[in-house]
Amino acid sequence: MPITVLEPEALYPDDSFEQPIFGGRVSLHRGGGLGSYDTLPQALSDEAEGLFVFRNWLTADDLTRFPKLKVVVRLGVGYDRVDRAACAARGIKVCNVPDYGTSEIADHAIAMTLALRRGLLLHHDVQRSDPPAAWNYLDAPVIRRLNVQNFGIVGLGRIGTAVALRAKALGFKVFFYDPKLPNGVDRALGINRCRSLQELLPQSDVLSLHCLLTKETKGLIGAGELAQLPKDAVLINTARGPVLDLDAVEANLRSGHLAGAGLDVLPVEPVPLPEPPLLQAYRAREEWLRGRLIVTPHSAFHAPESLLDIRVKGAETMRDVLLDGLSTNVIPPEAD
Repeated sequence: MPITVLEPEALYPDDSFEQPIFGGRVSLHRGGGLGSYDTLPQALSDEAEGLFVFRNWLTADDLTRFPKLKVVVRLGVGYDRVDRAACAARGIKVCNVPDYGTSEIADHAIAMTLALRRGLLLHHDVQRSDPPAAWNYLDAPVIRRLNVQNFGIVGLGRIGTAVALRAKALGFKVFFYDPKLPNGVDRALGINRCRSLQELLPQSDVLSLHCLLTKETKGLIGAGELAQLPKDAVLINTARGPVLDLDAVEANLRSGHLAGAGLDVLPVEPVPLPEPPLLQAYRAREEWLRGRLIVTPHSAFHAPESLLDIRVKGAETMRDVLLDGLSTNVIPPEAD
């Protein structure tokens, strides 16, 4: 009998890509869409041994619906949406898909940097104002030559490394902080390692965040850390929203300490009402933010190619772990 695997969020219209990977050994069922697992018939939940999770959260209470569950595959890099302690207590393996969207997210971080540092956003904004600005360039602290700047990276995993190589190619001097990496990574890539966040921050004209959300990284960059950045620095976050204190970003943009920021992720998504003050000012196009803030809706990963990658790689991970007993992309229970 085929093994039952569930994909509750109905991300794809069929299983044309998955079944060749599963080789007929899996009966894949899709739910009613994003939200509650109640859209799945309980009879299927009772038999499910594999579960795909994308935007849904998976709590300890949710797990009670799946008495036979053995493997959860988070269709993404981060796995903070899954209660791993509850899974570990039941012997359920949790996996992620760490190698999809790497180039897209790296490109997105660099695109945000260039849009701010080359004044693309600023001049775009003023040329569509009413009345439009004069046909001339503007001087602004956000605009600087790239090769006189240091590019700081927090978290040098797959995406952080891809960002480092792009920034280096553009002429930035690249620095990074990642305490979990072995010695020699800096030499292999021809970039500079900092042994602490306090060493990295004061020399980062651009600071780009690429760390997972863990108990150590939640709130990692707050008011005290932003104050250590050089004046007129640019901040980029394509990692996870709770890594960064959004109110501190607003305060540093208002004071002029930060020249600009690019945010693809926010502390709470979707954005709750009432919206945070920075989002309210952004949507109202307040003058003080003109050309200084880019917000995208957690879309840095997005491209047709990356969506196919996550679908194929997610199915391959489920096959490897659930069907073949391998340890592909399994997150150890003791991992942060």
